[in-house]
Amino acid sequence: MRITDIQRCEVRPGRLVEWTLSPATVATASGLPEDSRPPAYIQESHLRTARCVREDGLFVPTWLGTAFDLPGQVDLDVLQAALRDWTLRHETLRSGFRWDGDELRRFTLDADTVSLRREVVGDFTDASALVRHLQDRFDVAADALAWPNLIYAAVVRDDGTSVYMAFDHSNVDAYSLHGIPADIHELYATGAEGCDRERPEPAASYVDFCEIERADADRIDEGHDIVGRWREFIRRCDGTLPGFPVDLGLEPGGRLPTQRMMSEPLVDADTAAAFEAYCRPFGGSLVGLLAATGLIVHELGGQSVYRTVVPFHTRVKSRWSGSVGWYVGGAPIEVPVARTPDLPSALRAVRAELQAARPLARMPLARVLRLLGADFRPTSPDLYSIVSFVDARGIAGSERWAEQKAYGLMRVSYGDQVCAWVNRLHEGLWFASRYPDTDVAYKNMRLYVERLRDHITSTVA
Repeated sequence: MRITDIQRCEVRPGRLVEWTLSPATVATASGLPEDSRPPAYIQESHLRTARCVREDGLFVPTWLGTAFDLPGQVDLDVLQAALRDWTLRHETLRSGFRWDGDELRRFTLDADTVSLRREVVGDFTDASALVRHLQDRFDVAADALAWPNLIYAAVVRDDGTSVYMAFDHSNVDAYSLHGIPADIHELYATGAEGCDRERPEPAASYVDFCEIERADADRIDEGHDIVGRWREFIRRCDGTLPGFPVDLGLEPGGRLPTQRMMSEPLVDADTAAAFEAYCRPFGGSLVGLLAATGLIVHELGGQSVYRTVVPFHTRVKSRWSGSVGWYVGGAPIEVPVARTPDLPSALRAVRAELQAARPLARMPLARVLRLLGADFRPTSPDLYSIVSFVDARGIAGSERWAEQKAYGLMRVSYGDQVCAWVNRLHEGLWFASRYPDTDVAYKNMRLYVERLRDHITSTVA
């Protein structure tokens, strides 16, 4: 799935229809007792960060979403039923949090109490006006500190309908978005054919995963080896978590800057295959991307060691593979790029680092930071910069994403870090990044992408 922002996902004019959880559903939720299953540490960290940033006077939208097309004349009643069925499949989407003093308390609706409200907003003849409306609407309806924090929309035209779905990050990760187009297409097709609708079997619950992961995390203490390894890593990062080690044109202590999105094809399918084949003896394309990044940031920034936190999914059991949630952990690596002058030596160094560090990704970083006792009062929605890689070709329906104009949407608002995503699609590698909106950052990010493309194409035999 191509990752981008809502400005670049081929929004076309039409009649806008929106769905939110109904007032009856919201009223039911307000009277629910506490669900004893706790938030995941990553959820709690996200919500506390959102609250801190809001208290500092800045509204920072953090929603993720997807966009895709349904062909032909679309029956809105059938589409609404498909959207509701899909929502009920994922328990986290009917679960939320309330603040009780400084503690978060979960509540969860029964599936039978969840319904959607449909509203016809009106006709849009100008794509730019429609984009502005969608972004503003999603900012409010998918707010981290409100509930519900999801919204669905459709832009209806004679020749087809574009579907948009937005969620606060607390309920979804980028990987969760990839399965949505095929799921909605399947549910819609079943309904359109007039088949008897049986509610789909629920996916494994992310709410259950939160309880399991948190119980496991709470068993460790400050003397655990994982905590010690993070402690040393943070010490070598001068007491903080690593940013992207090139000049981003930021003033120390300045206000949180606005961000920009960079989103473009990186290389074609043949070149992506050649790069994967070249990197396979060292662990594959992720290792290659990190090795190339280490060489590039050494060239651009001069650091002798490339330190970063590598995101890994925590869907370690197959039961979680089809579940919507935020299944992400981080592993710290340190690559001595001053001693790795070429790509093969950098590949060997990254492979060794990842093999040693990957187990650390299963322990939530928020738990580790709490045990370290460090003052990590978050002032940015991103604790650190990332370079992420996903080979999405095996995901159901991926071969039709280009035809369906399917996108993963990232809200670009404020932040002082660089977050970069590389997805392997059937068409090749796709690059997307959000980064601080400064002239210096733009220049260095363009250099980074150009050098990255050069390193990848250099592996073609």
